[in-house]
Amino acid sequence: MTQIDSTPSATATGTGISRVVHAGSADADQWWRQAVIYQVYPRSFADSDGDGIGDLPGVTAHLDHLVELGVDALWLSPFYRSPQRDAGYDVADYRDVDPLFGTLADFDELLAAAHARGVRIVVDLVPNHTSNEHVWFQEALAAPEGSPARARYLFRDGRGESGELPPNNWQSIFGGDAWTRTTRPDGTPGQWYLHLFDTTQPDLDWTNPEVRDEFEAVLRFWLDRGVDGFRVDVAHGMVKADGLPDWDGHVSMVEGSDASGADGATDQGSTGTGNSGPMFDQDGVHEIYRAWRRVLDEYPGDRAMVAEAWVEPLSRLARYVRPDEMHQAFNFSFLCTAWDAARLRAVVEASFAANDAVGAPSTWVLSNHDVVRHATRLGLDSPDARPNGIFAHDPQPDVVLGLRRARAATLLMLGLPGSAYVYQGEELGLPEHTALDADVRQDPAFFRTQGAEAGRDGCRVPLPWVADAPGFGFGPTGETWLPQPDAYRDHAADVERRTPGSTFDLYRTALRVRRAERLGTGTLAWTEPFAQDPQVVAFRNRDVLVVTNLGDALVALPRSVEVLAASGPLDRGPYGETSVPSDTTVWVRA
Repeated sequence: MTQIDSTPSATATGTGISRVVHAGSADADQWWRQAVIYQVYPRSFADSDGDGIGDLPGVTAHLDHLVELGVDALWLSPFYRSPQRDAGYDVADYRDVDPLFGTLADFDELLAAAHARGVRIVVDLVPNHTSNEHVWFQEALAAPEGSPARARYLFRDGRGESGELPPNNWQSIFGGDAWTRTTRPDGTPGQWYLHLFDTTQPDLDWTNPEVRDEFEAVLRFWLDRGVDGFRVDVAHGMVKADGLPDWDGHVSMVEGSDASGADGATDQGSTGTGNSGPMFDQDGVHEIYRAWRRVLDEYPGDRAMVAEAWVEPLSRLARYVRPDEMHQAFNFSFLCTAWDAARLRAVVEASFAANDAVGAPSTWVLSNHDVVRHATRLGLDSPDARPNGIFAHDPQPDVVLGLRRARAATLLMLGLPGSAYVYQGEELGLPEHTALDADVRQDPAFFRTQGAEAGRDGCRVPLPWVADAPGFGFGPTGETWLPQPDAYRDHAADVERRTPGSTFDLYRTALRVRRAERLGTGTLAWTEPFAQDPQVVAFRNRDVLVVTNLGDALVALPRSVEVLAASGPLDRGPYGETSVPSDTTVWVRA
């Protein structure tokens, strides 16, 4: 058992500060520095019209759930017009709502209702590629080779005697070649176009001024409607290396080829999650974001951007959040760090070092629509496991262990200074659906890898709202676009919200305390004697001591503590002292 010193030689609070690693923010009035933002995946949040697919009116109808939870903003995954080949990340019209999700009037109603409740709205922007049904791409296919219409995308002649080979050896993130060959009007094979994702998602050419002008206009369209910011999809993409050179590396949705950035450097805390290569993290992306930042700065209300950038080392990621670029960047290094005290301490410290150097907040995240839910991921046998989905025939997680660790990881994350993102359903303790049949899967990664990867459907299953209703209350008919596992009954929102100690109760308590104690803008310092314990992550944020026990032995707290939040039941040591069991996090005032 680790016993904390409470003799007179310790500080008045009973804990000695080992080392300050992050000073508090002086810009507490900038909401994005400390906000807790809730990700809504619209098709799986709530269905208002009974078609089995969530929609914008469904989000509006459940805003009070988010208010009760205590979040500051919500991020809406794409709801734009789309053929839905990649769940809306294949956009056909950036200025309209797909009828599947409602209308522009429905969006305006959601925005007004959220603002009336003090909740901000961040919308998704998908600038790396469009749908192949976008009017621009249809014009490009109909236009001759070398035309201005084709110059908006990355069309190239093929290699080989008659152009029968792709222009380079790049592979799609979803599997297979990253190039598709077109057919000329006379039926002969034509040029190839690049698609780093599905064949239906052609990459734009961001060296084209017309592309840049169009997206600045799209920004203004939504800013004029009153949105509070943008989450930028594949923010490390868009610009490709000159000449599109061959590359023998490999990229995926959740990991890259190595843990180094474009300059070959490495950082303490790197996890190997960064996508390198000539198609990612090129210096030219920063010019784009500087231009976008100037657009946002024209508008009142402190509008913000967050980068989805799978970039390492962390010093490379920090370049996206320099003062004249984006405001936040998801900390995927933290998300991908194993359940290991030393590694967690390393990634936290490296994150603060990199972001503090540019004056940006660290933006913490544990789950989203692209990764296995952390309530499942943390229950897998391997502490380093980052599968792209889980099949029924794969090794299954320890459900109880996974949820216990997920609750502890969440309380650790929410105790850190900076901003944090919460993926819908994690506040209910939802696990991944690990037994989806092949005939219901819809993720293009499943099909393009010929079923080798399960893909992301398991983390996108519709939410359970009412335990005893058909479809667990997802919509009025009981229909759901993906089947829900029976286990969701025990995690339904109506059960979670009325059960003391539930995961929802934990999140609600943590967010209330986090706001009251101003933890989002606090100072972080490692504390003695926990700093010497290889199985503990412990730090002080303002007046709150956060202790996470990743080992097997009990960890004793100071003799006189006020428990503010705990991820699970606490224990008593041999002398009656409050103690933290394995895989548990506690916040105390000591």
